Amino acid sequence: MPIPDYQTLMLPLLRALARDGSPKEYRLKDLVLLLAETFGLTEEERNALLPSGSPVFADRVGWARTYLKKAGLLESPRPGWVRITPLGLEVLRENPKGIDNAFLMRFEGFRAFWEGSRRPRTPRTRGWPEEQGALLSPEEALERAYAALKEKVLEDLLERVKEASPAFFERLVVELLVRMGYGGSFPEAAQATRPSGDGGIDGIIKEDRLGLEAIYIQAKRWDRPVGRPEVQSFVGALQAYRARKGVFMTTSTFTREAKEYAERVDGRIVLVDGRQLAELMFEHNVGVSVAATYCVKRVDGDFFLEE
Repeated sequence: MPIPDYQTLMLPLLRALARDGSPKEYRLKDLVLLLAETFGLTEEERNALLPSGSPVFADRVGWARTYLKKAGLLESPRPGWVRITPLGLEVLRENPKGIDNAFLMRFEGFRAFWEGSRRPRTPRTRGWPEEQGALLSPEEALERAYAALKEKVLEDLLERVKEASPAFFERLVVELLVRMGYGGSFPEAAQATRPSGDGGIDGIIKEDRLGLEAIYIQAKRWDRPVGRPEVQSFVGALQAYRARKGVFMTTSTFTREAKEYAERVDGRIVLVDGRQLAELMFEHNVGVSVAATYCVKRVDGDFFLEE
């Protein structure tokens, strides 16, 4: 039988997570093996690879997991592990015949993900790609697929960062700032970002290789939102150093009060939340690598012009 697509895998994956009758953590790689047995895949089908080198079936299970997570039907308590949510159990009690993208559109989290992972739709491309595939040009389909792939990578990046140690997070911040052009070389930046000893400052890095300006850093590997008190403490520390520029990075989010306060203070304070952090890591190739490259070419009309 052909290898099932990721939408076909959604309901079996959800059922596999609920097979013990209560929410329990399972390793995703164990679920891949279980589902391969459920669908009776041959050894050849299990080992089939994408052009990027990733196993086809495991990749599709991973996409099923991502979409179900966006809908809130399962969660990832830690990297590589998944667990069904109360909402997921509620869906199973409905005894659906299947779960696909259209089914998941009833959930706000999935709708936000779906709309955010693609460009605004024109009237001609309105609808689901599975239903309106004939209306999408190959380039539109490619752009949509790239946006979805990027969204998944950003989510996985932030998940891994949140699970890292505080020391690793500090090194990550240094690496990211260097890739963005600050601090000179990595050894120079690592030396410059040593803790200052002030409660509101985690490190100091040069804005340029000559060290004409310094940027003060605060990094919080948190799950809960960063509020105004933390930002205010950071601003106070900057004033103590007579510093004009500061970057506050967190793996979580900033409250509205924290953002409003940062905008009002005298000085240049940049707040970088978890989503922005993942975006910057993606853009500057920190923690990611190129899996495959597709070069889209067109006929060069000028080449065929004759005098």
